Amino acid sequence: MLIDAELDRLIAGIYQGPIEDEPWQGFLSDLSKHMQAVSVTLVLNPPSEQGRGALRVVGGSTVEGLERYQERLFAMDPFLTLKPGEVKSLLELVNKDEWMQSELNTLCMKPAGLYDTLGVDIHVPNEMNAGLRVARNEQAPEFNEQDRELIYTLMPHLERALRLHVRINKIESERDIYAGAVESLSLATIILDENGRLLSCNKMAKNLVIREPEVKLEDGYLMLGDQSTTKKLQGLINRVLESKASGEPAVVEAMRVHRDGDFADLGVIVRPVPSAEWSEGQSVPTVAIFISDPEYGAEAPVNIIIQLFGFTPTEAQLSLLLADGLSLDEASEALGMSRNTARTHLRSIFSKTGVSRQTLLVRLILKSVAQLAE
Repeated sequence: MLIDAELDRLIAGIYQGPIEDEPWQGFLSDLSKHMQAVSVTLVLNPPSEQGRGALRVVGGSTVEGLERYQERLFAMDPFLTLKPGEVKSLLELVNKDEWMQSELNTLCMKPAGLYDTLGVDIHVPNEMNAGLRVARNEQAPEFNEQDRELIYTLMPHLERALRLHVRINKIESERDIYAGAVESLSLATIILDENGRLLSCNKMAKNLVIREPEVKLEDGYLMLGDQSTTKKLQGLINRVLESKASGEPAVVEAMRVHRDGDFADLGVIVRPVPSAEWSEGQSVPTVAIFISDPEYGAEAPVNIIIQLFGFTPTEAQLSLLLADGLSLDEASEALGMSRNTARTHLRSIFSKTGVSRQTLLVRLILKSVAQLAE
């Protein structure tokens, strides 16, 4: 029988799995040692005709054998007949003599030293079909009732952890999409905790700190411009923090940061980070700061502009230069064409977009989704 400490370790490994760099590495390794296994596999997505699936394998498996299984031999897997929640060994599902001569055994299992496998499939409704496989070599003891009971004990914990894994993956995918959209719009994003200290910042913010002397991060705090400007920023942050702590309606604050010379001012928005009812604890994302730099605008790809509006390559380049603030004369010079040629292209652009003024064209380009393709 398992002693409590061993079972606790396995269960803890299951719930730790979704947040590990290599998901479930610790649990699979511990289970392999405990069950005297040559290999343990967590099936996160079974291989199929639609793709190779996703398998987390610890222990005895040859790269070549795994490749063959994922590409073709999965269709011969005896566990395909297994009912969800049912724990069976491979040798219970097959005729032993026929199995030993099978292609799957001779090409995949035998070269890796695998003989018998204990398996269970876990169906998570509307989310995933997963499975656990524990393989032993021919010299190891046969799987017994105690082995099966252990898998039955672990199974509900593994199902819950798989649900967490799916939810975390969905959240991370959505976050990456939105973060990419913000990057494409050239917005520096800085996230502060409940104490106004830096938690994270996107790539645009890191680049802004490097190239812009008016933006600094010191000892975990954001500094903008001179001492007076930084004090004003801190006041905005404090108002957002106070309104959030008191449960008042969300407060959004704004300010500009003056820059010397001919550089345009930086625009700054300070707003609370939406939180769930139970979002408590330390180092919680609390304040979001967005900084726009007019001198470092987003550039829409020419090929996307062509697809969106049906422009020729030259028309796309001209429209982007105009959207970037150049006059028609400046744009024609940049493209190496005469003003009359540029006006001809502009008339064609107007015809294709249905606008009649250059200011409307600029607005159309800047408000299009093209910038999100960067």
